[in-house]
Amino acid sequence: MTSVHPPPAPGRELSNPPTDGISNLRFSNHSDHLLVSSWDKTVRLYDASANSLRGEFMHGGPVLDCCFHDDSSGFSASADNTVRRIVFSHGKEDILGRHDAPARCIEYSYAAGQVITGSWDKTLKCWDPRGASGQERTLVGTYPQPERVYSLSLVGNRLVVATAGRHVNVYDLRNMSQPEQRRESSLKYQTRCVRCYPNGTGYALSSVEGRVAMEFFDLSEASQAKKYAFKCHRKSEAGRDIVYPVNAIAFHPVYGTFATGGCDGFVNVWDGNNKKRLYQYSKYPTSIAALSFSRDGRLLAVASSYTFEEGDKPHEPDAIFVRSVNEIEVKPKPKVYPNPPA
Repeated sequence: MTSVHPPPAPGRELSNPPTDGISNLRFSNHSDHLLVSSWDKTVRLYDASANSLRGEFMHGGPVLDCCFHDDSSGFSASADNTVRRIVFSHGKEDILGRHDAPARCIEYSYAAGQVITGSWDKTLKCWDPRGASGQERTLVGTYPQPERVYSLSLVGNRLVVATAGRHVNVYDLRNMSQPEQRRESSLKYQTRCVRCYPNGTGYALSSVEGRVAMEFFDLSEASQAKKYAFKCHRKSEAGRDIVYPVNAIAFHPVYGTFATGGCDGFVNVWDGNNKKRLYQYSKYPTSIAALSFSRDGRLLAVASSYTFEEGDKPHEPDAIFVRSVNEIEVKPKPKVYPNPPA
């Protein structure tokens, strides 16, 4: 009798997950600590290896994004318009400042020593978290954007800002007076996520219409000739294409390959240089809301959390899975060249 192998487990499910939609999750640059923001108005800190909840911080409204500062503190962006600093060890938080509408995205720049937030008030703000408490002393600058900010990504001194209306602004953090480049998304539909390549040469951008665009900063003809887009997170049913939003992109820190997560509940791993899909994990219970690789690329955190793309309906509970990453899933395969004739 042949043994039936169960499908590979989706990873270890973390206990004490958020009780409402997961807006983002991120691994620390220093440990396997995982920071998670949620519509349940909390930011949670987990030790992903030990599967333990290390801290929980209540906010005045849904928390739309979070990021680490170092292993003992982080920052959050909330729908109550506030930008907060959270100190895990002391269990305290303070307000760095406010936007005029929900704060949607937050990043910490190690290069500039600043916190960068993007809001639905159509601005970008930079904050100095070392400033004494009081918004006037922490706000470095406010930079108007063409539309509401949907996604931010940093690499070195480069900042990519994706907004509604398919605008993409590229800044140099050392000179924020105006964008270095003003671009338009090469995808026809609303942008969901933008993430810079770890090598700093460009960015990947995903849309609500099951596509990802691979873009390059260098405006030379040779570099721009390398850009392309591909379809993903879609299926054929009864002769018609069903297309899902691509909510999340996460780059592997060692190999530069990347994972995408969609409202179809699938996580795919791609080799962008060779234009190949390397792996597809078995389906998760509901939409993939966020993804993050650990600093050494050995763990992948997956937020399985309904993103309300079909309105309010019964759905699977929000969950965070932490999976061990096998090298075969993320390492580019060498190109096989035919043997030259003898």
